[in-house]
Amino acid sequence: MPVHKSVKKITTHVLNEMKLKGEKIAMLTAYDYSMARILDEAEIDVILVGDSASNVMAGFDTTLPITLDNMIYHAASVVRAVKRALVVVDLPFGTYQGNSKEALASSIRIMKETGASAVKLEGGQQIEESIERILSAGIPVMGHLGLTPQSIHKFGTYVVRAKEEEEARQLMDDAKLLERAGCFAVVLEKIPAKLAEEVTNSIRIPTIGIGAGPKTDGQVLVLHDMLGITQEFSPRFLRRYHNLYSEIKGAVQTYISDVRTFKFPNEKEQY
Repeated sequence: MPVHKSVKKITTHVLNEMKLKGEKIAMLTAYDYSMARILDEAEIDVILVGDSASNVMAGFDTTLPITLDNMIYHAASVVRAVKRALVVVDLPFGTYQGNSKEALASSIRIMKETGASAVKLEGGQQIEESIERILSAGIPVMGHLGLTPQSIHKFGTYVVRAKEEEEARQLMDDAKLLERAGCFAVVLEKIPAKLAEEVTNSIRIPTIGIGAGPKTDGQVLVLHDMLGITQEFSPRFLRRYHNLYSEIKGAVQTYISDVRTFKFPNEKEQY
């Protein structure tokens, strides 16, 4: 029996077992109770309460504006819906960079106030001290390398990362550093597929790809993107599994029409 079918609750250990058995890990974002409940009942392995909530829930252009309080609100809503999936929460911009004590305090707040299973941080060598301090408190950490959206103003663009040899070598070194530090998994975002495969084969912890090809140990997408709720974001790696934007808009237009033409409510829909 596949590992993910033989357990009632996904843990960091289960993800490790899935990598060892060659079973792919499926991960999606969620930010609220209703969506998280659907994902969990569909048996998603990992739910990421991503700082992408800044974009898809709050309408900001980047992930930078979202606060720790915002993330805790979204994460607590998600956790209340989940029975099976592993829930990972992004540490938002400004809550861990350059200050390992603040990183630990932020992580403790997330774990205590949401009931989540782990936190995720962007970066490698430059945040090693923060990762080690968080792990010293027994809090599981997922890493994130490649395109790191919180550093958008440093890069100035969302183009593919690590195409040049020097940056590719640094990414490989950072992946090994995250493994040594004790991270249980690492997201690889928007890097060449060949490099993602090399990283995946070089470390023992699972890799989760987004725009990193098919050879990572798992995949992640932003829920609103893959369901077609958002329309303006169309990178090459995104596969839309539905077009809910059109479906929801159509349903609302039908409702408006029914209200205005006295079709709703009908005799059966009243007391």
